[in-house]
Amino acid sequence: MSSQENPEENLPSVQEKTEHGSVAVADENPFADPGLPPHEHRVQDIDERAAKRSERAVAFLFTLSMLATIGFIASYVAFPVDKSVYIFPIGHISALNFSLGMTLGVALFCIGAGAVHWARTLMSDVEVADERHPIEAEPEVKAKVMADFKAGATESQFGRRKLIRNTMFGALAMVPLSGVVLLRDLGPLPEDKLRHTLWSKGKLLVNMNTNEPLRPSDIAVGSLTFAKPEGLEEHDHDFQKEIAKAALMIVRIQPDDIKDKQELEWSHEGVVAYSKICTHVGCPISLYEQQTHHVLCPCHQSTFDLSDGARVIFGPAGHALPQLRIAVNEEGYLEALGDFAEPVGPAFWERG
Repeated sequence: MSSQENPEENLPSVQEKTEHGSVAVADENPFADPGLPPHEHRVQDIDERAAKRSERAVAFLFTLSMLATIGFIASYVAFPVDKSVYIFPIGHISALNFSLGMTLGVALFCIGAGAVHWARTLMSDVEVADERHPIEAEPEVKAKVMADFKAGATESQFGRRKLIRNTMFGALAMVPLSGVVLLRDLGPLPEDKLRHTLWSKGKLLVNMNTNEPLRPSDIAVGSLTFAKPEGLEEHDHDFQKEIAKAALMIVRIQPDDIKDKQELEWSHEGVVAYSKICTHVGCPISLYEQQTHHVLCPCHQSTFDLSDGARVIFGPAGHALPQLRIAVNEEGYLEALGDFAEPVGPAFWERG
């Protein structure tokens, strides 16, 4: 572009001739600070009724966020996991997932929208220019920052607009409850399920191999037999879960060799029944030494003495094996006289 195409007044500087005939440029800054445009007041700044309307709108959004959080919790409780609904145009989806996503999304959106509307309509929008300063803060700078903070707090009307403040606190306090409720998905509540098995008074001891009820005569001295509760079948959908707690090992020891008084009382003619589940990490115990009456867990070598209350004599297990009290019914079959006296398997936070 030639110089003829630019009007003279648009040139960034004025050229002057020196006494030597050279051209000098006047000392003018072509990038001078244009300054800030004049501040334009918003309708909320000059009309208290408009400010009240904005305040109510922000409070409404925060309140809607609280209601959505309550809806999130209610949906989690009300909708079963397997329930599906038809949502156009998505199709069939999980009712629980849809309700949780919608309510949590509304709760978070309303908090954000309320904060944005508050900032745009009620907080001060005066633009302030400040000079750069060194990274280290001087005492004067610190004082200025605190003064600016107090001024910003005043201009935000946080203290004056109590309705906004209280509803915002309520929304921010309730949203984290959504995360707390989600902890429920870590698994079903154990309640007292770990304390009970299928064993109860009158249930027969059934041989795991033959699926036939056991008589005392079926168990020889020095042998190891595995049993399950009467009525538990391998084709049951919860078989693995129940057998993991109810699996039983039965040995026959000479009554004179039984050292523990309670073990002798809970046995029948030297036939004793103990949980097959190791109290260390729940491995099935399957190795029996008939001379010492010791059983060994093959996983980590925890060893239990079945002639002395199945106490731990070696290895990492921390508790003796629970014993099942047994007797013989009128038909001559071995039966349980109740459930185990303490929880089966690895120790948990409370026992007994």
